[in-house]
Amino acid sequence: MADDMWVFGYGSLIWNPEFPVAERQIARLSGWQRSFCMWSIHHRGSEAEPGLVLALDRGEGHCDGVAFRVPPEHEVETLEALRERELISSAYLEARLPVTLADGRQVTALAYVIDPAHVQYCGGLALDRQAAVIAQAVGGRGPNRDYLFATAAHLAELGIEDPDLSWLAAQVRAMP
Repeated sequence: MADDMWVFGYGSLIWNPEFPVAERQIARLSGWQRSFCMWSIHHRGSEAEPGLVLALDRGEGHCDGVAFRVPPEHEVETLEALRERELISSAYLEARLPVTLADGRQVTALAYVIDPAHVQYCGGLALDRQAAVIAQAVGGRGPNRDYLFATAAHLAELGIEDPDLSWLAAQVRAMP
């Protein structure tokens, strides 16, 4: 149905949505890229030692992820929970974007995209710098490296290729 609430996951939502799911589909979002382009000062780092978290950053190409259809009776509480989780520092913007599901359907999904004007935006960091930050940072939801490893593993399980995340995971695993 056109009125169904869909949520697009590209990072931790893939493996930890924390809301009821009626349907789950691999999905593609065009014109956006998954990127460690947001300093994390809450969940995976601190203000003193920021970590990095994934965000959707505008760019060429696409981002493959997972679209979740929320049961209608859980839409209000899901939206509230997502806003509490994702809008903690206002670095993300809430957007409704067109995604293409693996079965060919086109739906509009709620997604959290980076605000490039926000102080936590750090697009363009070299991959080796990203690896160094991720290897050391720890926040309220645990070590930054665990976030990277879980996301890379779940993308691989789903057959979603992300060469940058695979490279980062290998580099960070090799670090003390």
